[in-house]
Amino acid sequence: MSDLKTENSEKNFIDTHIHVDVKDYYGKILSKSSDLKTNACVAPAQPIPGFIIQALKKVHPEVTAKYYGCGLVVPEGLEGCRVLDLGSGSGRDCYMLSQLVGEKGHVTGIDMTEEQLEVARSYIDQHMKDFGFKIPNVTFVQGYIEALSEAGLEESSFDIIISNCVVNLSPDKRRVLKEAYHVLKQGGELYFSDVYSSGRLPDEIKNHKVLWGECIGGALWWEDLLQLAEEVGFSPPRLVTANVITVDNKELEALLGDYKFVSATYRLYKVPRGDQNRRSQVIYNGNITGSEDKLQFDHQYTFMVGEVVEVDVEMASLLTHSRFSEEFTFQPPGTSSGSCGAKPKVSSVSYTSNLFGSQRSV
Repeated sequence: MSDLKTENSEKNFIDTHIHVDVKDYYGKILSKSSDLKTNACVAPAQPIPGFIIQALKKVHPEVTAKYYGCGLVVPEGLEGCRVLDLGSGSGRDCYMLSQLVGEKGHVTGIDMTEEQLEVARSYIDQHMKDFGFKIPNVTFVQGYIEALSEAGLEESSFDIIISNCVVNLSPDKRRVLKEAYHVLKQGGELYFSDVYSSGRLPDEIKNHKVLWGECIGGALWWEDLLQLAEEVGFSPPRLVTANVITVDNKELEALLGDYKFVSATYRLYKVPRGDQNRRSQVIYNGNITGSEDKLQFDHQYTFMVGEVVEVDVEMASLLTHSRFSEEFTFQPPGTSSGSCGAKPKVSSVSYTSNLFGSQRSV
């Protein structure tokens, strides 16, 4: 794979011409989200829980106007967590999450674009006052998502990492995942939305500055994400949502040919490999804010309160070793679930394949 690099090349990070182009695109060319030339970096229309809507309403209009993202990056169970936002931009997601983690939690945003950081930092005091927080629980750091350690972020220091349509902008996605793994605590989660392609993109698309800046030219083939995650040490990516991107720009569509794109949200975990011989039955307790009746964990599993669900080996490991361990009752192996036991839907891999049809890597 072209994204893979040797261990020695991952020291002393130096930005590339791609980083320079991206900083220029988001710092100088784009002044607001309406300046985008495609719909790839625009969050798809989907139901948003009421408590998230209320949190978004409290974010300053200038911060929201400079927001670019392709999904909703709000994992469940955030209270008291330490969260890192990769490519935090103007800080919209950070300020939203600040309210959800509460005063006992903390949100750090890292971005390489000075103009975006200037906007984000200028509203810290106002947001903290509006949220009723005595001490700021948001910090913004200038740095690269491929070099979190060099930016001063410590190993095993975050419970959750989020990212909203930013990983595709990096020319070294393996290094992004490796750095994220490094700063996550054991049991931590990488929950991120990004753009994925139906195959590995040719150089004429990857070298197009506008397509790269619009989050399309750097889109990863979704099957390469599965390989990269495994190589870095993450659990297999679990698909949360996926939506087809239509681009809506005739000139750019002509350049893209038959390639298809989706915006997708995945969750990856830093947990031990599951016992390959053990499945489990679990019961969701219903104590997570915003998910009192059901927990829609991913495309495959939705947990209803009080319902016995048989989960696969991978899911059993995630629930046992992550922050969700106290949110479930685990039944001994072999316990009968009776007629009410729920079964999972089609797997994430099958669902993603269906979105793209039969097109494969080139």
